[in-house]
Amino acid sequence: MIKITLPDGSTKDVKKGSNALDIANSISEGLARNIVSATINKEVWDITRPINSDASIKLHTFNDKEGKMTFWHSTAHLMAEALEILYPNVKLGIGPAIDNGFYYDIDLGRNRKLSSDDFPKIEKKMLDLAREKNSFLRKEISKKEALNYFTKKQDPYKIELLEGLEDGNITFYSQGNFTDLCKGPHIPNTSKIKAIKLLNIAGAYWRGDEKRNQLTRIYGVSFPKQKDLTKHLEMLEEAKKRDHRKLGKEMELFTFSKKVGQGLPMWLPKGAQLREKLENFLKKAQVLAGYLPVITPHIGSKDLYICSGHYEKYGEDSFQPIKTPQDGEEFFLKPMNCPHHCEIYKSKKYSYKDLPVRFAEFGTVYRYEQSGELHGLTRVRGFTQDDAHLFVRPDQVKEEFKNVIDLVLYVFKALSFEEFKVQISLRDRENKSKYIGSEENWVRAENEIIEAVKEKNLDSVIEYGEAAFYGPKLDFMVKDALGREWQLGTIQVDYSLPERFELEYTGQDNQKHRPVMIHRAPFGSMERFIAVLIEHCGGNFPLWLTPEQFIILPISEKYHDYAKKVSQLLKNYDICGPIDERAETTGRKIRDAEVSKIPFIIIVGEKEENNNKISVRRHGGVDLGELDVKDFIKTVKEEIEGLIKFNN
Repeated sequence: MIKITLPDGSTKDVKKGSNALDIANSISEGLARNIVSATINKEVWDITRPINSDASIKLHTFNDKEGKMTFWHSTAHLMAEALEILYPNVKLGIGPAIDNGFYYDIDLGRNRKLSSDDFPKIEKKMLDLAREKNSFLRKEISKKEALNYFTKKQDPYKIELLEGLEDGNITFYSQGNFTDLCKGPHIPNTSKIKAIKLLNIAGAYWRGDEKRNQLTRIYGVSFPKQKDLTKHLEMLEEAKKRDHRKLGKEMELFTFSKKVGQGLPMWLPKGAQLREKLENFLKKAQVLAGYLPVITPHIGSKDLYICSGHYEKYGEDSFQPIKTPQDGEEFFLKPMNCPHHCEIYKSKKYSYKDLPVRFAEFGTVYRYEQSGELHGLTRVRGFTQDDAHLFVRPDQVKEEFKNVIDLVLYVFKALSFEEFKVQISLRDRENKSKYIGSEENWVRAENEIIEAVKEKNLDSVIEYGEAAFYGPKLDFMVKDALGREWQLGTIQVDYSLPERFELEYTGQDNQKHRPVMIHRAPFGSMERFIAVLIEHCGGNFPLWLTPEQFIILPISEKYHDYAKKVSQLLKNYDICGPIDERAETTGRKIRDAEVSKIPFIIIVGEKEENNNKISVRRHGGVDLGELDVKDFIKTVKEEIEGLIKFNN
């Protein structure tokens, strides 16, 4: 017999060799019907895989993240099987599950191409194969056997993958007549896959290397019920309408230029105003919380990043070094702000009475991303972080950490991100070689974060292996209006960089001590945050944030002067917007203003000028009627001033 520990701490004694499905059946038949995978001692397994020693277990249905990943990974294998039947001699790359489905990279060979017109045929074949109820069978195999198998299949991509694997750690999975190199896990059999939709095709370089073959990447999604697929597709349609790339263009917020370079966004006037309002909003809160503004260069010497450890960890992901005429002198485009802030701290002597010291900067950083990974504002090569670094005494860490949590929550509340949880990101329990710093400091930092989260009563999960290389962190996982989850905002505790940079303060004992460093970014990056915000609110920003709060539409040229008079009155109260003086019909101007998501449309004509009033229409078609300008100003100011104030 072996002992199985369930998530609630209770235990079950079961026969050695039992599997997760057996354990689910012992709890309830309904659960057994619905589980698709199980976490056994922190590793996700097939539910039919035998358990031969004492273990902790967590059962996953499709409603769990781990369950979805298993389900979608299995569907990727099903698609590969269908493709091998429909397109003989197709070569397979990799086919993982991703956050919203799965993909498979394939090489069809010369003179063969796929398009979305082929999707119905592939989907039908996949569903036909799913109905065969073929089991996913796991087999441990030697490296020699595996290489022989894929050599016979003449599949160079699988052979290359095998070359990087160690003998004794290689597994195949088979279903029906299809076999793939795979670590797993998979669902028990194909019949659980009831609804499939292939979504799009893209090009993808093999192993992300632009110098290698470009493969065809097919994206898809699947569900155990048709109604769930229908609901998902409706969400995708709504997401298309809210796509920040589409709305950003329509609302004239940002643009990209091939001549400037891929992944380097440029902010148009309206987008620059939006960004500036967000920055000023946070700067005001930071001043109240005791932050000090700093500014650092866009480049730093190689020695700076060697000292910080960033060169060792991220050197290959950075842009190539900038070499000067001076022999041996090299600079890098700044990938992080924290090393610069360490040097700012080091430029002055501090005593224990001076701490905490809080430096804040909207600092632009640069990281090289493969061109195929770039995506609008969410994945770019140059972005601005709302970065701050707090240098604190060890006895101040938890309190300062909690204060930063309050600031992040203030940002979320002001921008209507109401549904979120926090992820406590700790070290990988098995592989600690990828982290810097002492064991003692890591344990202390991890415990301080866990305690702070408990004291703030936050809904939290712990994820091992997700810590930064220099310290544990707290990541805020926010759900948008469509129920999609985004990581926005992070707080990190770091004992390592102060050690590397030899930072000090004089303690009460008149001896030198090391401060602790807290990294903090409520927005994360301005670019990504604004992209998520656009999609969350569909471009309908809060009135205090929107770049143009009104637009004035004179019904003819005769009323341009009155429109300018009204505009100036509003600007005197910091209410901003343009006048549409185009020679277009009022109806066309209203439609264009609606597309631009402008909150208030002000129409002026003969009646309004004679009565010294304005006709006001709210975005979305709500008619507020004829108003006195002062009454309109009062309405707008009350709405703007309804924004909560930060009180640290």
